[in-house]
Formats: sequence, structure tokens, C-alpha cells
Amino acid sequence: MIDLQKNKLLFLLLLCPWFLFSQVLDLYNQQCAGCHASDLKGTPAGSSLLESPLKYGDSHFALSKSIELGIKETPMIGWGELLKKDQIDSLADFILKKRAQKPQKIQEASPQIIMTKDYKIKIEIIIPDGMTHPWGIDFVNENMAYITGHKGELYRMTNGKLDHVPIKNLPEVFAYDMVGGMMDIILDPNHPKNGWIYLSYSYTPTGTKDPYAPGMTKIVRGKIKHNRWVEQQTLFEAADSILVKGGKRWGSRFLFDRKGYLYFSIGDMQQSVQSGNNPQLKHRAEGKVFRIYPDGSIPIDNPYGNDNTALKGIYAWGTRNVQGIAQHPKNDIIYFTDHGPRGGDEINLLQNGANYGWPIISYGVNYNKSIITPYTEKEGMEQPIRYYDPSIAICAAEFVIGDLFKKWENDLLVTALKYQEIRRLKVDGKNILEEEIILKGMGRVRDVKIGPDQAIWVLTNAPDQLLRITPIE
Repeated sequence: MIDLQKNKLLFLLLLCPWFLFSQVLDLYNQQCAGCHASDLKGTPAGSSLLESPLKYGDSHFALSKSIELGIKETPMIGWGELLKKDQIDSLADFILKKRAQKPQKIQEASPQIIMTKDYKIKIEIIIPDGMTHPWGIDFVNENMAYITGHKGELYRMTNGKLDHVPIKNLPEVFAYDMVGGMMDIILDPNHPKNGWIYLSYSYTPTGTKDPYAPGMTKIVRGKIKHNRWVEQQTLFEAADSILVKGGKRWGSRFLFDRKGYLYFSIGDMQQSVQSGNNPQLKHRAEGKVFRIYPDGSIPIDNPYGNDNTALKGIYAWGTRNVQGIAQHPKNDIIYFTDHGPRGGDEINLLQNGANYGWPIISYGVNYNKSIITPYTEKEGMEQPIRYYDPSIAICAAEFVIGDLFKKWENDLLVTALKYQEIRRLKVDGKNILEEEIILKGMGRVRDVKIGPDQAIWVLTNAPDQLLRITPIE
């Protein structure tokens, strides 16, 4: 006679290791993968956990202490108040087991097919490797695009392939571990005639790799001739007196609107609460959206264009880390995403002279759940049209144009890093009429662009790759 009770116990014992592994995997993906990636290879927000040796120790004790207490003067916060000791120990065990595994050979992936509300879409991996933490992409034409890399690279894609001829003489970027680096790229609207390309990157005038060197996001334009970056012009560079030491959250995104103005964002450099609410100070660059002419001159109707006590390029302020900005194809409304704290990601309408409140108001809290501010609204400060709690780690933004995705025409695409998503939003001014996740789980979605072929082109980190999305029917 079969002893059902014993068989049930045996089944549970066999199931137990898988169940425990599933639990710690979920815990890692919830708390760690946002910075260190689901494959532990690191992202621009956090270092690789597979490198040998680990900088701060790779024993079980060292890993547990790093998780519990954090690492001072780095983006790694302590999780001791949020996680139990057994959870911290299980994460350390999980990391050690992953470090001990032999790397698997990467095989070329077949296109994925996904059903959305309106389309069956095909997702092709165009560039599966060869890029290091790509950040921004812009197209020259259907056959060529430029892609920025975190460590200061400028990649060129030609006919769907990565061009391995390097572009030389690029500006020196300040990129220490996962801090700073090359960020966004945009081509001049008249690029076929004038050749101008615009770059944003982390910069320190000392030229050092010291993470505590004074620095700030810098905006330049230049041209590429014979595989060399030439004719560089500086459009924005902060004065030495307002540079930040040990800063993080540098930004940055570009937009050319239909009137020819160039917008760019600078993050709050993690100088919001510790250093006197710098995003609220008009003589500082942190936590601002700027508007300039393509040559760097200041539009006369900027809110502080005639104020000698403020930075004249400021267009809006009180933001945390704007990493997406896009103009509606049919009107002048500009939308931007603000990468917030825990529970404070936002979508906003960009307005001349508007204050978006950070860090005086916020719907989020610190990553350890401590309170940033008790206020979610205040007179004279703008409200988001959408905020995400829990945070999705919101990033890039782009409007759908063209006939290829006709049913999605004029819909807003926003991307998520931690949640590895692209969301499609049907917007009408301040109203979001519909929201749908159209991509999930293929990497931290860093940038999204509608290409000259009207396909949706996607840059991801962890893994670092370029995707192309098209409808099948």
C-alpha cells in the first residue's frame, strides 16, 4: 500500500531547493537587478558582480556586509533596515553560486513574437554584442545611426551591423566605475547640410578619474569627418564654482522641437537634500531642463534670460533626473519623464518657467523607505500627469509617427530600466487615456527611437543590445 503521507513529504523535500532558489531569485530581481542586472553583469547604475576579485570583497561575509550596510561614497545603499538577516545571507549565497558558474556560450537569438492589443509584433536583435552600456541613439538615415556608450564610445551602425572602425578624437568623459559617462546624442535637424552632432557627457576640468573630482554634465556639438570628431564647440559648461564633487544622477536627454530650440536636461547630481535643495536654486545647474539655440545662444523668452543671478539657459527646474523628453507630433506639447526615487517616477508636461517641486514635493521615498518630504503638492509647483508607485525606473520617451504602426500613431512610448519595459500611452494633453506594456523582460530599456523606416528601435542594457520592433499584421 502506498504511504501517501510519506510520498507527499518526499515531494516537498524535492521541491524545496527549487522553491528556495525561486524565492531568492525573485528577491534579487526585486532589489538588486535594477542596478546589477538580472545576469549580474552590471549596468550604468551598478557594477558587475561577476568580476574577479570584487572591489569590496567577494567572501560570504564581505558580500553580506555590503548588502546590509551599503558602501560609503558609492551608489550602493544599505538594505539592513529593509531586509531580514536570512534574506541578506541568501542573496550573498545566490551571488556566490552565480560567480562559481561557468559562463555559457551566447547563441544568436531568434526573433521574438509578442501579441499586443493592436498588433502581433516581431522583435529582432540587430546588435547582440559589441557595445558597452549603450545610452542614446540617433539616425543619420535608413542605413546609418550613431550610438553612445557609457565609457565615452561613439558607435556607428551601418546597414544593420556595428561598424568596428573607431571614431577617434572624441571628448574625454568622466566615467568612474558606473558613475558619469557619455550620455545622449542628437543630430541637428539640418544635419545633411551642416553635419552638426550634439553630445552630452559627464565632464571634469581636472581630467582625472577621481570619483570626487568636481564635475558636471557638459553639452557640445561637433562633426565627424574621416572617422574623427572635429570642430567641437562647447554649448554648455558649468563654472568651476558650481561643479559637484562625488555627484551621481547626471541626466541627460536631448530634444529639438519644431521651432528649432534645443532642450537638454541635467540630473540633480544627488545634491537635492544633502546640499540645500540645489534643484530649486536658479544659479545652479542640477535638476534643470535647459533651452538654447543650436549655437548655444539663449532665447529671449527663457524665464531667466535677463537675470544675471541665474543660469540663463534654464527653462524649467525642480526635477530629479529627466531621462526622456519628446514633443507631440500634432501640437507643441512637450512631455518629459523624471526618474524619481522609490515610488516617485513621473511623467510631466514641460512648461516655460515651471517648477516641478523636487525635492520639496514628491510622491516617492528614499530607497530605504525613509521620508524625503511629507508633501506631495505645494502652490506654485507642478503636478505630474502620471506617477508610478512602485517605481518602474522610468527612462526614455518617444512618440510614434508614420504609417507602420498606424493604430499607435501619436501614442507616447516610455521605457523602464528596473521593470525592463516599454509602455505605450495614449495621451490627450494632461490625460492618459490608455496604457499598455508592449515589451518586457529583454533588458533595461535605455532608449527608444522611431527610425527612418518607422520601426521602433530600442537600446537595452544588461544585456547591451539593439532591438528592432515591427508589426507582423
